Amino acid sequence: MRSHRRLRLLAPFLLAPLIAGCFSSGGGSGSGSGGGDGSRLRVALAFPPAENLSPYGADATLLSRLGVTEGLTSLDANGSAAPALAASWQRKNGTTWTFTLREAAFQDGTQVTADAVAGSLAHAVAAEPVPAALSGVSLTAKADGDRAVTVTTDEPDPVLPLRLSSPSLAILSAKAYKGGKADPVGTATGPFEITEVNGTTSAALDRFDDYWGGRAQASGIDARFIADGTARANALRTGELDIAEAVPVSQAASLDKATRRDTATTRTTSLLLNASTGPLKDAGLRATARAAVDTSVFAKDVYEGYGDAGAGIYGPAVTWAEGKREKPVGRAAAKKATGQTLTLATYDNRPELPEVAQVVKEQLEKAGFTVKLTVREYSRLESDALDGEFDAFVLARNTLLDTGDPVSILAGDYTCDGDFNIARLCDRDVDRAVAAAERVTDTDERRDAAMAAEARVLGSDAVVPLVHQRIITGVADGVRGVVLDPYERTLVGTGTRR
Repeated sequence: MRSHRRLRLLAPFLLAPLIAGCFSSGGGSGSGSGGGDGSRLRVALAFPPAENLSPYGADATLLSRLGVTEGLTSLDANGSAAPALAASWQRKNGTTWTFTLREAAFQDGTQVTADAVAGSLAHAVAAEPVPAALSGVSLTAKADGDRAVTVTTDEPDPVLPLRLSSPSLAILSAKAYKGGKADPVGTATGPFEITEVNGTTSAALDRFDDYWGGRAQASGIDARFIADGTARANALRTGELDIAEAVPVSQAASLDKATRRDTATTRTTSLLLNASTGPLKDAGLRATARAAVDTSVFAKDVYEGYGDAGAGIYGPAVTWAEGKREKPVGRAAAKKATGQTLTLATYDNRPELPEVAQVVKEQLEKAGFTVKLTVREYSRLESDALDGEFDAFVLARNTLLDTGDPVSILAGDYTCDGDFNIARLCDRDVDRAVAAAERVTDTDERRDAAMAAEARVLGSDAVVPLVHQRIITGVADGVRGVVLDPYERTLVGTGTRR
């Protein structure tokens, strides 16, 4: 297993700012307007900057949610690659693609040229640690004249346009790169430009009037980073905020119904069972543990209806998966649990997870296991989880955040060489099914292959999907055009206003 580590789950509940019409908009929708100064938006985000606003880690989605950064491509509502800074693209051969750029400007006044784009991608490739979207991929980018960029990969990569939509592959101007770091302040291309950052407390953004997609209707954004979900909900209720992201389920009832927006997301909370060490190395005991978990209670009770019962790795927000799911393949016969001690862990950055883990603990104990529960802050837990220190782990994971490719999550999380394999699964049949899916180039056929591979993963009983999460966004009266994105990459667009 690769030793590569990254704090993947500390991003705000959050790719490039998508055109608002791609997703549903809270309280109405709208496009950029050529006139009017508009009001500033007061926005609260759940997570503060963790890496000095570097686009290569957890802060990438923070930047995209605020409308600061964007990549060559974006994701549309169906999870397909859509134009962003690249107006179009063409696959030349198995390893070579050409992306034709639209006319656009950076926030520092320079133009988005092929040289600038190639240089930006080169910096991402050289970043340490490597951005999640480039894990296991080697690529080079070269200018092809002034308006086209040729991207070449060492191995065929049929989902490269999806990969380039990742928030961690945002395109910045040459001025952004100094001393091996990337600074998005005043160097990005989105509709809003960062003008001030006050540590991990707040940030100010102004409208970027030369944005290629049209002037934003809001004149700017005053962003606050408020980790406490109750405080975010209170600030919205008392009129201090226009938008509050990720309102905890426990606070939903405190908001007027008209100010609540719940959105099905591609985030699934799952129970991961250690398949390589400890008692659950035995597939029969994993089958017992899986059978012991009643997934119906999580959406109804813990998430108070703001969730859907676990159906698979991909939930109902992944609309194309509807009707494609196959029955799990290769499940072992259950064995009787006789008091085996399991260490179950989760993190408290997401307030519902400790409660989920407590319910899981009770269900496993009822099935005959002895369970010890550990709850920590995520950054103090991830390394131990990846090293196999726990027998079971409750994880909330956005299945399409890094690349938008359904096969990537399977390769990264459930194969022998996967770099985020908390389940420690190493199964030859699973690896074969995932490898077969990775080779498929046609979109529909690749999705079919992903579902066949999912059936193999679920058949190993190394993962038990518990609930597909719905995100609650607080939107004040009179606010329009909030982008309710199932991929958790976008929040504010050109049409967001009050």
